[in-house]
Amino acid sequence: MKKSDKYLDKRVLVLGLGRSGYAAAKLMKSLGADVTVNDRGNLEGNPHAAELKKIGIRVVGGGHPPDLVDKELAVLIKNPGIPYSNPLVQKARQLGIRIITEVEIAYELSDAPFIGITGSNGKTTTTMLLGEMMKGSAAVPIVAGNIGTALTGIVGEATDKNVIVAELSSFQLLGTEQFRPKIAVVLNIFDHHLDYHGTVENYARAKARITVNQTADDVLVYNADSERVVSFIAGKTKARKVPFSMTGRTEDGAYIEDGAIYFRTERILECSEMGLPGTHNLQNALAAVAAAKISGVPTAQIVRILKTFTGVRHRLQYVNVTRGRTVYNDSKATNILATSKALTSFPGKSIVLLAGGLDRGNTFDALIPYLKKADIKAALLFGETKDKLRDACERAGIARVENVENVEQAVPEAFRLSGPGDVVLLSPACASWDQYDSFEQRGDIFISEVNKFR
Repeated sequence: MKKSDKYLDKRVLVLGLGRSGYAAAKLMKSLGADVTVNDRGNLEGNPHAAELKKIGIRVVGGGHPPDLVDKELAVLIKNPGIPYSNPLVQKARQLGIRIITEVEIAYELSDAPFIGITGSNGKTTTTMLLGEMMKGSAAVPIVAGNIGTALTGIVGEATDKNVIVAELSSFQLLGTEQFRPKIAVVLNIFDHHLDYHGTVENYARAKARITVNQTADDVLVYNADSERVVSFIAGKTKARKVPFSMTGRTEDGAYIEDGAIYFRTERILECSEMGLPGTHNLQNALAAVAAAKISGVPTAQIVRILKTFTGVRHRLQYVNVTRGRTVYNDSKATNILATSKALTSFPGKSIVLLAGGLDRGNTFDALIPYLKKADIKAALLFGETKDKLRDACERAGIARVENVENVEQAVPEAFRLSGPGDVVLLSPACASWDQYDSFEQRGDIFISEVNKFR
């Protein structure tokens, strides 16, 4: 980590005590800053709050006292999910105080270069896939960011012998100033998080911050099939552009031709040999291949990872083959778009679908075309949305639709209604909070119940 006295004896406010807030507070304290952490939640009994207090950090919970922000404050490090309408953020803006996310601090202090990956969908899979590929490069990869490990938590251990492979959300990128990855990867832009950003243009501008400081010495790997990525991001970058495409050959990038993945003129792998199912994962693979090849990763290493990587936990994760059924855990599919992608991932296979969860007021009409196209042998539905999903499944013509209480009940029914060669797929299309603490807990319970049949 670079030596810095920039924050010595300076007042720093960390807003939000999540993973990133906890790591950022500890890092700033190590730099000699006078650190306060503020969270609206009650922090009594919170182990992270207790630990921060022990090392001399002021911790304020239960609200956002206005006096935490004044003209003497040097910087406000904001949890990415906290909106800019927050009263402390608004006051800081009015006073001209620097407002950033931990990405900026980590970049400022890191001895290791960054590869940044962003997009509406596929970030985690692409980041993990690229991280595994980069183990064959000269630099040792550290995977962090929005994927679950705070960047400020790993920057102290990163040296110039490492490369930081970072998953980056629009929320994180919006709070950057000088952040400049050596390689930026942009997968896609859909109508996501508009409640936060207001418009798709604002959302795209936040994503574009991944490349705004890049120069001709840097590289932007981008989705040439996405009009929004091309117009909002690739069309404005100063970096060298390396496209990837599912639909046509690219002279200086990655593409699909004759059922195989290519980079430039080099044939990398037959698509059918990939360990990850689904057309959307071919797109993720193309992005990872392009970034890996640019980084000097040998083709043999790229091929090995593409063949053996079977997914990120809870994201269309291959579980096992149990009693002849191939089981996939897609508990992270908390919306219709994610489940629609899962349903298109198993051509020629009969599926028993497990779905349902928190009711956010939406219908499932948009899922019906995908339910029709997939060969769904049965649908097992649970949670608050089971009746809405039942209506969509019946309108899609699925012959066997059953309501069950929860995932625990759905698994034995799935094995009863399926046969050898079928796919048993948990892809809920809903958040988990009506019955489970998180999508991770829901997926772990699913796997545990499946393993009882082994």
